[in-house]
Amino acid sequence: MTEIRVENLHKTFGGFVAVQDSTFAIANGSFFCLLGPSGCGKTTTLRMIAGLELPTSGRILLDGEDVAFKRASERDIAFVFQLFALYPHLNVHKNIAYPLASQGVPRSEIKSRVEETARLLRIDHLLDRSVSGLAGGDRQRVALGRAIVRRPKAFLMDEPLGTLDSEFRHLMCQELRQLHDRIGATTVYVTHDQIEAMSMADTIAVMNRGLIEQLGRAQEIYDRPATMFVADFIGSPPMNFLPFRCSLAPNQAAISINGADIAMPAAREAVAETELVLGVRPEHVRFSDASKLRAEVFGSEYLGTTQIVTLKTADGRLKARMPARTPVHTGEQVGLAFAPERLSVFVKSTGLAVPSALHEGAAGARVVHG
Repeated sequence: MTEIRVENLHKTFGGFVAVQDSTFAIANGSFFCLLGPSGCGKTTTLRMIAGLELPTSGRILLDGEDVAFKRASERDIAFVFQLFALYPHLNVHKNIAYPLASQGVPRSEIKSRVEETARLLRIDHLLDRSVSGLAGGDRQRVALGRAIVRRPKAFLMDEPLGTLDSEFRHLMCQELRQLHDRIGATTVYVTHDQIEAMSMADTIAVMNRGLIEQLGRAQEIYDRPATMFVADFIGSPPMNFLPFRCSLAPNQAAISINGADIAMPAAREAVAETELVLGVRPEHVRFSDASKLRAEVFGSEYLGTTQIVTLKTADGRLKARMPARTPVHTGEQVGLAFAPERLSVFVKSTGLAVPSALHEGAAGARVVHG
């Protein structure tokens, strides 16, 4: 396996900028995920690493060798496509064996490597079956097998679970991660699904409009979003935003919204008076009769062990995740309180988070372009 480094990678199509000066490193044997909405540049980045697209500028290093302008065939990288790209007229064995046969590998070695790969993927009983008659999950395993059998330096996967139903996609997430751990692969995985990314990846790069807005572990990104986009994109329901206007002084640990004093992590930097936004996750909202921050209950969604309560405030609606047994009545007036150590503050004009002393430990895990 291999280490992958991307330095100042830039890609334009005519006047459209698809990827803007991306820089990141993927450690040997790690599972790295490019996450973001459609059109954010994640697949273009993956295709440049694979050699299917050439960058406008920048470097792509595999174990220290710059391969940015080398052909895909010279990079020793396996690519798994969203739509499998299998040969319907060949059986499972021949589909998996195809890369080795095209390279002139001896038949005896092809046979042993295909059988070993099929056992690893638990499809050894399907080797003589036609791929056209297989279920979606088994076809996905065949596509993975065709990549694995080559024993490449790295595996690149472009939304490989996108065509599966939600229940089977969840199962395949677990299996993909277990497979990654068994073979010690360096894996780069593209998805728009935050659940896939957060359940599998060692490191996640959240992309938006060609930029990497945050780079880090799943919990760091969820707990300490570097931008309002990340805070809104990660989480279901996403983070609530409450606007306010004031100046922040270093070490200031409270603000006022609609006459209510709200404790928050102490600011590390001064912010001149401007429009700011307080961010709070739904699970960190609770009812408090003593709070001056008032809201009206708009409705509730029952989810079994929890419920999502929608609340109307003077600054718009927000969501609260609460135990299902908490009594809630539509039209009820309630006070709101937040877990102060879990709050974020953003500058509205830039969308960037205001650093706090509580967040210093995560600074090294962030790459933010503004």
